Parts: sequence; structure tokens; C-alpha cells
Amino acid sequence: MVRGLQIFYLRSPSFCSFSHDVSLFSSQAKFLTQEQITDYKECFSLYDRQRRGRIEGGDLITVMRCLGSSPTPAEVRRHLLTHSDAAGDLDFSSLLSVMHRQQQQEAPQREILEALRRSEGRRRGFMEVSLLRGRLTGQGERLTHKEVDELLQEAGLGSDGQLHCEQFAEAVTRNAAKH
Repeated sequence: MVRGLQIFYLRSPSFCSFSHDVSLFSSQAKFLTQEQITDYKECFSLYDRQRRGRIEGGDLITVMRCLGSSPTPAEVRRHLLTHSDAAGDLDFSSLLSVMHRQQQQEAPQREILEALRRSEGRRRGFMEVSLLRGRLTGQGERLTHKEVDELLQEAGLGSDGQLHCEQFAEAVTRNAAKH
């Protein structure tokens, strides 16, 4: 068991919740800090306007952004396909699953973005493609020029000019998740 984390169980819509220091996993439990659970529940309650223990799917992107995530509309649609009920609504347990999944997806994206920002130096958010190519073929686990071309193509970018760091990091992690 990881110290400082707890499993949160929820029985919707009654919001009967229990927090236990146990190391068992279940399909309705996610490892979250107590602070995250409190924040998520507070935000969820604000958007559960009818007090049914559910939020509307249309509010998901706003809720996620209020909670510090940066989902794209396409990511939100994928979450809704997986986690919403027939009416397109989500209960709190589903929100926990969505947020956990989004956090797992955003962590590598943040790491890539930070590495790109350190490499470009001026912190403009843009980088010369030639500079990225030089770093990827000359440092660390070196890629071939062909691999860099494929990476740029998968990310939907040309092989010359400026690279928007945030869009590149998003595209690379999105394409990696597909494979």
C-alpha cells in the first residue's frame, strides 16, 4: 500500500462514502489523496444541480478544467463514451475514474512539454524543428532521422519551421496512447 493515499468508495446517488487504509483494489476504487477526493466531491456537488448524485455530460469539460486538468473536447467525448450512462450523465464514481485516467494521460505530456521548454531556452513556447531534430538524433536515446520524420509526421507537423511545444507534446502522447 502506498502511504498517504486512500481508497475511496462511493455508493451513488446517496453519497454514502467510506475512506479506508486498505490495499485491495476494486473496480469502484481509485487511489487518490484525501485532498483530491475532497476537491473532486466539492466541485461535483456544485454541478449536481438537481442533487441526484449525477452531473450532466455537457458539464464534464468544465468540471475537469475546474479540477486542474486540461482535456480537449475529443478527450472529453472519449471519457463520456466510456463512463456516462444512457442519458449521458456521470455519477461521482465515474468522475473519479475519468480524473484518474486523465491524470495518467497528462503526466507524460507534462514531462515532454517541460523537456521541450528547457531545450528551447527562451520559453516562448515554440522551438525550431531543426533544434528538436538535433536533440533527438544527438542526445540520450538517439533516434534516426527517419524516426524523427515519422514522429513529426505522426504529430501532424512539417519537417521545417517552428514547432509549437504544447501541441507537439499533446500530439505525441495522443499518438502513443493509440499504439
